[in-house]
Amino acid sequence: MGLLYLLLHCFLLLSISIVTVFSEPNSRTSVIIDSKAGGADSVIWVVQLSDLHFSVHNPERALDFKELIGPALSIIHPSLVLITGDLTDGKSKDLLTMNQIEEEWKEYEQVTEEVIERSGIDRERFYDLRGNHDNFGVPEVGGELDYFSKYSINGRLGRKGHVHSVTLQSGRRKNLFVGLDTTMNFGLRGPTNLFGHPTDKLLADLDDELAQWDSQPATPVTKVSFGHFPLSFSAATDSGKTLKDVFLKHSLSAYLCGHLHTRFGNLKRHHKSGHNFLSLEKYFQPNVHQNTYESNTDNVNCSNGDPSVKEFWEWEIGDWRKSRVMRILAIDSGLVSFVDIKFNKSESEKTIILPTFPLDSRYMLTTSSLHDYYCQTKDPLFYESIRALVFSRSAIVSVTAKIYDSSPGKLDMVMDATMRKLEENSTTGNLYAVPWNWRAFEDDSPDRYWLQIEAVDTMGGSVLSEIRPFSINGVTLKIRWTWKEFLVMGCQWASLYYPILGSILFSLFSILLVSRALLTFSKKNYSFKNFSVEKGFSSGLLWLLTELSRISSVWCSIVVYLIYLVFFPWFFGQVLTVDGDKGSMTYKGWTVDKQVHIGFPDIMVIVIPHLIFVVLPTVLVIWALATERTVYREHYLSQSAKKEDDYVRAPKRHVKNGYPNSKRLKLLRGRRWVRILLVIVCLTICWKHWKSCRAMSKAYEMTPFLHFPVYCFSVPLLLAYTFYDTMGVQI
Repeated sequence: MGLLYLLLHCFLLLSISIVTVFSEPNSRTSVIIDSKAGGADSVIWVVQLSDLHFSVHNPERALDFKELIGPALSIIHPSLVLITGDLTDGKSKDLLTMNQIEEEWKEYEQVTEEVIERSGIDRERFYDLRGNHDNFGVPEVGGELDYFSKYSINGRLGRKGHVHSVTLQSGRRKNLFVGLDTTMNFGLRGPTNLFGHPTDKLLADLDDELAQWDSQPATPVTKVSFGHFPLSFSAATDSGKTLKDVFLKHSLSAYLCGHLHTRFGNLKRHHKSGHNFLSLEKYFQPNVHQNTYESNTDNVNCSNGDPSVKEFWEWEIGDWRKSRVMRILAIDSGLVSFVDIKFNKSESEKTIILPTFPLDSRYMLTTSSLHDYYCQTKDPLFYESIRALVFSRSAIVSVTAKIYDSSPGKLDMVMDATMRKLEENSTTGNLYAVPWNWRAFEDDSPDRYWLQIEAVDTMGGSVLSEIRPFSINGVTLKIRWTWKEFLVMGCQWASLYYPILGSILFSLFSILLVSRALLTFSKKNYSFKNFSVEKGFSSGLLWLLTELSRISSVWCSIVVYLIYLVFFPWFFGQVLTVDGDKGSMTYKGWTVDKQVHIGFPDIMVIVIPHLIFVVLPTVLVIWALATERTVYREHYLSQSAKKEDDYVRAPKRHVKNGYPNSKRLKLLRGRRWVRILLVIVCLTICWKHWKSCRAMSKAYEMTPFLHFPVYCFSVPLLLAYTFYDTMGVQI
């Protein structure tokens, strides 16, 4: 028995060791913040940066980061600095080959060390995350080519795992920040490495981290999460769960992300629980707010404590790569606000102003704001002052709060009051406040009153904050997306991929099969001649459908090509390291080293454009060429004063261009313009297809003749053969 016990004990120790070696524990930290500035629930603030894209081909990105961010952080002195992914670029100079470049990572390590030293902020307060660019071609996390684990701040501090949390405790309130890395386990090269891929384990870890203070219901907690990928570019797990489900469960205040850069516009999105059975919210959200919520007391139930409807904001930040954007996010007694600063060479000296109360009515939590106001859940003292953070290299002489009333049809100033500094131990980052009669500004309109803060420094410089609408009543101002904002933020692309793919394939196969069925099984002869006589819409449509299948060889080739795209690999390319195994890509994803469907739905960036911009136009232009030949034939016969019956007895032959008759020459000149137009369309399709093939061959180190001949050559050959076959007139 003693020997058995000893063996069992050794087995348990060995099991624990194995789990310790092969698992990646998540990091959890708690930091106490000096709360004397604002009392029990003082204001805390953090800085977010994203999409640095340090590149050996663009050294100015790292140089500007060192010169601008170091001094800025020394002025702002935030509690945390969050860098949400794409730390390096990982692209060749022509932007077509995507792989890890160690020189970029060494530069990132050196620059961040200099920034940390210059900022005077503890290294432990910096959190950086992996983005898709930091994952290009990485076959294994922690492996030789995983430079993030070696050179990143998190890597150098030994923060392993995919979820990290830090709690900033200020007085009796806790402010929980949870970061998550949802890059794919197999780091495919771009462009098929575009989406976040959370796993069920990651969601379980995220759930645990967000719930770590739930056992203390008397302690107020504000929860903020940060990651690289917006939810519109995040896939569901194998079990169908999403990040949104976890965020709603824990009443998150905000999710901070990057990835989409600045060129698409104002990428902010409000999420809310409660789906209708027939709702299309799984696929897209038409506007910034998930659904309308009427601002009246009938929708507020104060008897159940917290509001039953869960919600959170998703705020994407602009990139450092081109826009040089930095965000300061503040939490004032549980209410979250932010300001984005766009740097240029002189911006490091600029005064930064962030109002923390009253909140911007465009970005308030819809349900919670109404609940707080009508149920009086906030301490009345919370409403008694206007508050703002002011950061400046120069000493501040005065800070003034200005409130404007827009009801007269223009902005009339109704308040101009000097604010007092609440924090005396710093000259660079300060909280200012001024008492006000907040009940005088209660109004059902979310944009009647507007707030602006002015700061004047000792050099005489005056800086005005952005003028913002506010609502004491908790009513949210509804804002709308532009079409570009909706395209990247409002569409849930992971869910839309298969519906879009199925719709395109169904349309193409339907056109082809209906065309063949009409020609083969219909007793009625649908022709241009009959259409010319009947002149009906249905007869014209049916005639057009039959034309596509009259060139049997082309029709069969198109069908075979579509079947190939559905059932066979499109490419055989190098998707991981240079010396690794090649993978094969289908519309379902990549198969690499016996791992199937990797990079789903990332492959949609290849599949959908190819079908929409190459295959579909190819079918349509082939259809147009066949139709043009038929129309020309009928006109040729009529202009030649010949009856079609005269050609039935004679062998069929092709008549090429070149007739002595002037009428025929005139007709040919008319036909030439139609065919020239179709030639231009064909060349445009081939040019688009050639660009795609060139990009794919560079990205995955492929040779067209060896690794993707069917994908590369089928479309040009089909177009060339169809154009040649329809040049003459069969009589």
